[in-house]
Amino acid sequence: MQNLDLILTLTGGFVAALVFGYLTHRFGLSPIVGYLLAGIMVSPHTPGFVANTELAEQLAEIGVILLMFGVGLQFHFQEFWAVRRIALPGALIQSLATAAFGAIVMHTLGWGWKVGIIFGLAISVASTVVLTRVLSDNNEIHTQTGHIALGWLVMEDLFTVFVLVLLPVVLDPGIGGAIGIMEAFMLTAIKIIILLVFTFAVGGRLLPRLLTHIANTNSQELFTLAVLAIALGIAVGSAYMFDVSMALGAFLAGMVVGRSEFSTRAATEALPLRDAFAVLFFVSIGMLFDWNSLIESPVLVIATLAIILLGKPLVAFLIVVLMRYPLRVALSIALILSQIGEFSFILATVGTNMNILPANAQNILVAAAIISITLNPLLYRAGGKIERWLNRCMPGLTNCIHARCAPAPATNGQENKQSGQTHVIVIGYGHVGQTVVRLLLENDICPTIVELNIQTIQSLRSQGYRAVYGDAARFNTLSEAGIKDAHALVLSASNVKGECEIVRQARELNPNIRIIARTIYLSNRKKLIAAGADVIFSDEGEVALSVTEMILKQFGATPDQINRERNRVHESFYESFATPLQVKKEET
Repeated sequence: MQNLDLILTLTGGFVAALVFGYLTHRFGLSPIVGYLLAGIMVSPHTPGFVANTELAEQLAEIGVILLMFGVGLQFHFQEFWAVRRIALPGALIQSLATAAFGAIVMHTLGWGWKVGIIFGLAISVASTVVLTRVLSDNNEIHTQTGHIALGWLVMEDLFTVFVLVLLPVVLDPGIGGAIGIMEAFMLTAIKIIILLVFTFAVGGRLLPRLLTHIANTNSQELFTLAVLAIALGIAVGSAYMFDVSMALGAFLAGMVVGRSEFSTRAATEALPLRDAFAVLFFVSIGMLFDWNSLIESPVLVIATLAIILLGKPLVAFLIVVLMRYPLRVALSIALILSQIGEFSFILATVGTNMNILPANAQNILVAAAIISITLNPLLYRAGGKIERWLNRCMPGLTNCIHARCAPAPATNGQENKQSGQTHVIVIGYGHVGQTVVRLLLENDICPTIVELNIQTIQSLRSQGYRAVYGDAARFNTLSEAGIKDAHALVLSASNVKGECEIVRQARELNPNIRIIARTIYLSNRKKLIAAGADVIFSDEGEVALSVTEMILKQFGATPDQINRERNRVHESFYESFATPLQVKKEET
């Protein structure tokens, strides 16, 4: 019977999440809103199908672990270092100020200080998923605003990780007085230090070796299982051996894997499971929503929304302005942070498990999340109108901000663009790929090599080449290789899996890129052209051409005759396998 409940809960949760996630996406909203609504629809508080809440929460725990593993996997010190002066103080000050403001407001409305503090911390953290989606939809991930916002969110995530560890210590009713709190704090700090040393010293040596052996099997299934085993194993081991949260253990596991050559492949192949279980996390949160409790406390909902949509953005705006950034950047950062998401629910879950947060706190957070996530893309797109309104109605304020504004530092990507160096991505490093890379370097063209052989990647990096380990058919691998700023992409291997998908992804990410593909058979040319390739070389055709050229030379053909025949054969190849659209363009 329990197995049937599990199947029904998974099926009902995923189907409802798919339906409502698709509908919200069609309306231009975040799918997270749909997942929360799906949880409400399968909850005991609405008619119709009712999922097993307990099983959904247990499955959601896996989503939390994989979510934190993904945060650690994508955390890179060098990217954060570029915006450290604004992201580090900004995120900490904004989180603490919002938490304090929330605690004061909720205490004024009748909640205790402990309840207000946890609730204030929960609404101080924005959703990384929502923020990344909004930046991507507006093509601003690689702008100054995008870099600051992502760095800001990384610091908020780190701050939340430490809060998750310290909350049980600071708010434990069994600890007496300041001395007891200090002892418990020191004991927890020692455990965390031991965990850090063990994870980075021991895990930093063993995990890359383990993944290297797994990668050498060329089995995608084994590699995916290895990454999942590492994430779940370290998370559970951290909880049982060091008495810290599984979220922290998963975060550290992600950081260890992220420092190795396997970060990109782990993100592209193993973490789709994270997304599936993260959906169940949002569904399980939606299942806790009770309309009756919400109707009974409308003032608390309005107060929570006021803090999220007004208080938190105002604090962030003032911080960015005081750091001498332009008005447009300050408005964009403030608006994109005016929402809450996954870590808000994690913090609230901890508070509920500690019997501190009341039952209606989860309902208030769910309602605030649905409304704020729904409004966030609309508010962000309205940033330009808000800026024009401020310039018209408050010229003194905007002139003062513009006068204090410091010149924006150029990012690495901008410096490369100004240098004018051509960037080409080469997929595959066999004999053809090696020749292409060598000739590119000899002509002052910067190549980035994408390869699935880990020994090749390690050797290339030791020689100073820029090399990315991962499946080129995956979005993250192409992004890591710098597809959006690349001038050309070369599929140098003839046996690349998913070659048409690689071409489609590259064309979607960079419509102006020049794509040169290699394939074995002439019959594949039509598919590659339809996918978006500009030039295709076929092993079958080139071998036939080389044999013909050799025969012509032996029978005394002149160089002009050979060139004429070569061009004629090439033209016949293109005409035979061109798509109707391409033929029409050539005729015009």
